[in-house]
Amino acid sequence: MLVYILKRLGTGVITIWFIATATFTGMHMVPGDPLTTERGMTDNIRENLERQYGLDKPVIEQYFLYMGNMLQGDFGLSFTEENRRVNDIIRESFPVSATLGVLSLFFATMGGILWGALTAIYRNRLPDIIIMFLVVLGISVPSFVLAGLSQFLILNLNQTMGRSILPVAGWGGFEYMLIPSLVLGLSTMAYLTRLMRSSMLEIANSDFIRTAKSKGLSTQRIFISHQLRNAILPVITVLGPSIAIITTGSFVVEIVFAIPGLGRYFVQAVAQLDYTVIMGTTVFFGSFLVLMVILVDIIYGFIDPRIRVQAAK
Repeated sequence: MLVYILKRLGTGVITIWFIATATFTGMHMVPGDPLTTERGMTDNIRENLERQYGLDKPVIEQYFLYMGNMLQGDFGLSFTEENRRVNDIIRESFPVSATLGVLSLFFATMGGILWGALTAIYRNRLPDIIIMFLVVLGISVPSFVLAGLSQFLILNLNQTMGRSILPVAGWGGFEYMLIPSLVLGLSTMAYLTRLMRSSMLEIANSDFIRTAKSKGLSTQRIFISHQLRNAILPVITVLGPSIAIITTGSFVVEIVFAIPGLGRYFVQAVAQLDYTVIMGTTVFFGSFLVLMVILVDIIYGFIDPRIRVQAAK
């Protein structure tokens, strides 16, 4: 198992290096100059700014300077945010995005397991048909459409009740997190529901389920101890990619609901050609997602003994 963990960590380091290199290359291929947006800039001021940001050096030197600073955890200064380091932006805004993401992942995972199990139990009956219809809608409708529609429904609800039941936008207590997290996690919940359903139906026809029935075990015990437990394993496997889906989707949701998260700063940086913020947030998000995928793989290795046997071989 230790060899398996070391291999996954080594693969993760290579992946992060590739993300950082690809981000640096992409930013230098984008047309435009981040310093041309400054008004009243003289040649001396421009030279000082280029020297400060390292833009006066050859590209290869900029790359090694960028990689060296990144290894020290320093993503530099923002081009557009006055006297603010990229590290400070990440430190202040990432907890907001993380809170929204964790809550969304919780709703998506619990909902996916619950609805997937129900559709398998009531296969080809009315609950299965209704839930699968909603699953198709959840997968097909983009998050920004759901976000706008949810705001419209909240506004009508508040007007009907004559008081504010739920906030339309902003960030604060749990009432501010509820609807954005549901909107953000809905597509992932739909995907996990389909995965859980197919896994439950596949396991229902397995040999060990028939053996358990032949031993006279109760239906409830077979469902909880054997069928549900084994059907959850594929869901755990895709939690890593699901984190990536939820995180990238939060960019749109944070803009629509005016949430001061890291995704909002990333979108603003793209619009303003703030290279350091774009590169810093991209590498940070990429590293975080790679770490989550590795963590899920390691947890799955402890849950499923077949991975440990394969690693031992």
